[in-house]
Order: sequence, then C-alpha cells, then structure tokens
Amino acid sequence: MAASPTSPLDHHVLPWLLAVALATAGPHAAHLPIWLSVLFVTALLWRAWIWRRRVLLPPRWLLALLILGTTSGIGWQFRSLFGKDAGVAMLVVFMALKPLETRSRRDALMIIMLGFFLLLTHYFYSQSIPTGLWLLAACTLLTATLIRLHGGGPSIPETLRHAGLLMLQALPFMLILYLLFPRVSGPLWGLPQDAYSGLSGLSHEMAPGSISNLIQSGAIAFRSQFAGEVPEKAELYWRGPVFDEYDGMTWRARKRPPGEPPGQPVIEASGPGHAYTTILEPHNERWLLALDLPMRLPADSALAPTFEVLAREPVRVRSRFSFVSSVDYHANRAETPETLRESLAVPADINPRARALANTWRGQSTAAVAETVLHMFREQDFRYTLRPPLLGAHPVDEFLFETRRGFCEHYASAFVFLMRAAGVPARVVAGYQGGEINPIDGYLIVRQSDAHAWAEIWVANEGWTRVDPTAAVAPSRIEQGITAALPAGEPLPGIIRLDAGWLRGLRHRWEATNNAWNQWVLGYNPQRQREVLSRIGVPDPDWRQMAALLAALCALTLLLVAVWARPPRRREDPVELAWRRYCSRLARLGLGRAEWEGPLDFAERVAREEPRLAAVTGEAARCYAELRYGRNGADQLARLRRCLRELPSYRRKTF
Repeated sequence: MAASPTSPLDHHVLPWLLAVALATAGPHAAHLPIWLSVLFVTALLWRAWIWRRRVLLPPRWLLALLILGTTSGIGWQFRSLFGKDAGVAMLVVFMALKPLETRSRRDALMIIMLGFFLLLTHYFYSQSIPTGLWLLAACTLLTATLIRLHGGGPSIPETLRHAGLLMLQALPFMLILYLLFPRVSGPLWGLPQDAYSGLSGLSHEMAPGSISNLIQSGAIAFRSQFAGEVPEKAELYWRGPVFDEYDGMTWRARKRPPGEPPGQPVIEASGPGHAYTTILEPHNERWLLALDLPMRLPADSALAPTFEVLAREPVRVRSRFSFVSSVDYHANRAETPETLRESLAVPADINPRARALANTWRGQSTAAVAETVLHMFREQDFRYTLRPPLLGAHPVDEFLFETRRGFCEHYASAFVFLMRAAGVPARVVAGYQGGEINPIDGYLIVRQSDAHAWAEIWVANEGWTRVDPTAAVAPSRIEQGITAALPAGEPLPGIIRLDAGWLRGLRHRWEATNNAWNQWVLGYNPQRQREVLSRIGVPDPDWRQMAALLAALCALTLLLVAVWARPPRRREDPVELAWRRYCSRLARLGLGRAEWEGPLDFAERVAREEPRLAAVTGEAARCYAELRYGRNGADQLARLRRCLRELPSYRRKTF
C-alpha cells in the first residue's frame, strides 16, 4: 500500500533533499548578493545539524520572520520584488528555508518540484554546454530523489543507476520533441525588463575609458564565416555606432527628430564584394556590426545615414545575418549641408590650445591636415596604453600636450576634434577591428577585446574616408592585434594572455564545439526546423502533419523503449525441462505425477500401475534425482533425454 503524502518523512531521505537544494540553487551564487548566498549556506547547514542531532525543527514564527526579513532585503537589493534577478533570489530563499519546515513526504515533493523549476532559471544567465551538462546531472539527481522518496533503491549507487536509466529512456522522446515540436521566434513567455541587463558590448556613447574597459573582456562579440577569401586583417573594420555630438568629454550618437527624413546613403564599391555570414551574440542594441561598408543587407534591417546597419529590433538573442561588404568604396560623395555642418561642431569653451593649433592649418587641403595630425602622432612621444592618466576639464589639450598616453578612443577623439577645429567635417566611429580565424571550423572570431574606435573625415569628391589615428601610434594593433600593441604588464583577458600553442589549440576546439552548439541547439529556430523537415520529406508541414508525425514517432519510440526495458526471459534449466516433458508424456498415458511426489516415489508408483514402463521410468527418475540432488554430469542428462525419446513407443493397454 502506498504511503500517504502526509506520512512522516523517512529520516534517510533528507540528505537527498539537501543535495537537491545545493545542486539546483547553489550555482546561482554567482548572480546573487553575498548576504543571500551566506543565508542559503547557513540554512542548509542548520537543517543538516537538525537532521544529525535529531532535534526539533525551528518554530514557524521564526521561519515567518526569516521570510519577511529576506523578502525585505531582496526588495532593498533589487529595488523590486519582480524581474529576473529578484525572482530568482526569491526562489533561492524558498529553497533554502523550505527544508527547515519539512516534516512529511508532501513537503519533500514540494522541494523536488521547486528544484525542477529552479533548473529552468539557470538558462536566464547561461546556455552553454557546461550549463546543460550540469542541469542534466541535477535532473538525474532530482529523479533519484523521487525514487528514494517512494522507497526505491536499496543503495545510493542503485538509486542513481535507476534514475540514470529513466533519463536514458526519456532521451529519445526529448530528441523527438526538440526536433519536431513547432518552434517559435523568441521566448515562449515574456521576460521582465531586466532580462537583458547583463548583456555587454558597445554603448550609445564614448568617453575616455569606455572602450578600454570593454577590451579587458575576452567574451566573443560575434563570429563570421566568409564564402570566399577573407580580407586582410588591416581591412577588418566592423562598423558599430557613429558618434557626431561632442560635449567636451563624451561623444554621442546624434538623435534624429522623428519627422526628419533619414536620407539615403550612397555607397559606390570600387572593388569586389565579400559575402559572409555573421553569428552575432546578443548585445541589446540595434546595430549589426557589418564589415565596413555593407553593400547587401539582411532582411528586416536598414542602412542608417551614417552607414550603420540597424535591425528593426534590438538584438537580444544570438542571431544569424548574411551580408555582402566591400572594403574599397566611396561613401556619400555628395553629402547634405546639414550633415557637414553637424560634423564641424565643437564646444566653444574647451581645449583652447588644440583649437589654436588647428587654426594654423586652416586653408590647407583636407588630406594635408589629416597627414599633419597623423605625423604628429607618429613622430612625437605618444604611447598606446590601457592605463592612461585621468584627464581634466580640457581633455584634448591635456592629452595632446601633457600626458600623451591613451587608448584608441583618446586618439580618435583628439583627431576628430582637431579636424573639426581646422574646418574638416569629421566624426568618431566605434566598432571592432581584426579577428582571429579558428582553424577547426573556419569561422573568424571577433572578441570584445577587439573593440576599437577610429575616425571618418569627409573629403570632397571622395566622400567619407576612414582614418585610424591609432595605426599611426601603434600600427601593430591593426596588423597583428591588441597583444602586439600593448607593453608588458597591461591588463588583458586571461584567454588572450594564456596563448601557448597547446592552449590555443584547445581553445580553438572548445570554441568550435560551442559554435556548433549555438547553431544547432540554441539556434534551432523555425528556419532550421524547416530545413530538417525538408530533408526527411516534409518540406512545408502544417500543424496537422506535425502532430501526426510527432504522435507516430512517439508511439514507435514508446514501443521500442518498452521492448528494450522488458525484463529478460529466464533461461529454463535443461534438467528440469527434460524431466517435466517426461512427466507430461506419462500424464497423457494416464500416469500423471502429483505435485507432492518425488521422482523415485513416482517411479515406484508407475512400476506398480504399468510394469512395462518400470525400467525406463526408474532409469529416468534416477537420472533426474542424481542431477538434481546428487552429482551433476552430462551423462545423466543424456540418459534422461534418451528415456524421453524411448517413451513414445509405449502404449498402455488397459484403461
């Protein structure tokens, strides 16, 4: 008879429940405030001490005070009780405190169900392969705890083996549902507003230090795979936001009035186009980071007046885009007077020394002014560093004439200021420069550490022309990458610092595996599903076909799993089988053996009732008795079978 849900909890189940709490909520410590992690660990240790000492559970009023206090703390920490982070924190609190009131099997079931729900929340923060493997192991532990709660499994290894077997049987159904269940674009439910707060990348503004902080991250910004030859590394400029407003410290993208016509960019390619596909990591912005400059855009995107490729919605999930770009081009040879006027604006009350220097260049050609500034950067004592001194109220003056230490945003900002002050339209462009080819899968990987800023100037009859002042100071940054440009001791991501040959090969393999995971597991969208269905002969299914196919495959899989899980048939003992057949044939002659009769007693009765069968039956009974109760050998079994073959020649005469 099954135990009641309200029956007391088996003492040996509680360690399983504590292990479930630790496995499902413990990894969230990386996203929770320290005080909440301490509370979680303390609550589990407290419950373990109660279990070990077999003392009473804390009173309910104390638990109520703990819940009230932690809820208030979460509200104070996150300024809300709603949203991704606050919601996960509340679930962790529930998982920490529920064991302190667990008395019955019903309470244990609530902990297990809460554990299953907590597993889903880990995908809010990471969808990587290690996360998936951890959740698979945690799901197996939850299943094993359910088995143990219902009395199954005589030992821990046996319980875990049983749970693993159940998970293995569920695997085919999981694959079928994954491949055939209708996919939707976007999440199955609406995420809260802070769901994308952890996404990193370029910003809508640039100040000294913004890109140098971003460059210290080794996270992948995007991957690109070229259909043909990959351009030279010095040509790999990936365009992001364009900044044309400056307040003396920060560059910002100009906000266009809603009713203002956007203008139509005109790009004239002077060389062959490069076709490529980009897998863009989510960054919660609209720009798609195309190779400078794009000639053909993906669907649901448009080219801004400043040549950024903008998606209709912010990129909040990993997305795939196809482009064709040309690295040799003329852009907007005929620019609007309004745009040129905006690209000359500088604040009137800052950087007087830089302004005075730029005034001496007025009247020269645009190319001559640009070359003068680049020559100054090359020949004077300017240094490329991620640790520049802090700048004050006149940042360009202090950078040009005092510190002369800076990163790409310092050089791009100072260059554009000087060009504008000299009467040359200019603006700052942020994005990424360079990338590294992964030899395993052929994708070019661009990291956050490849973030970069450069300048654009408008040249009559040429249009907007890229000028990278960083190349004048540290040409190795453009030609070889960030590591070649920085002096020893500069802060760099560990993935870049640890660049031994075997580590690089291991990293390439791991990133290629992650790329395949991203494309075929996380990126299994409606388009990919249609491709898979087309390969199996269902090119354009409707919901009826999908439901029928899903039901048929699940039924077939259920049948195969049932056959596989069927207990094996017992192999019959050949001695017992031969003796049973002998007795059955005697029964057809009217000499059936009673269940209580031994073989020798049965032989004696047969001899009395049918003397003609006495010899053969006596020999058969002696062989069986020796095989079953005495020495065992092949001779007795062969003799027993010979007696069985001789028996059909007998016919009982009197009945």
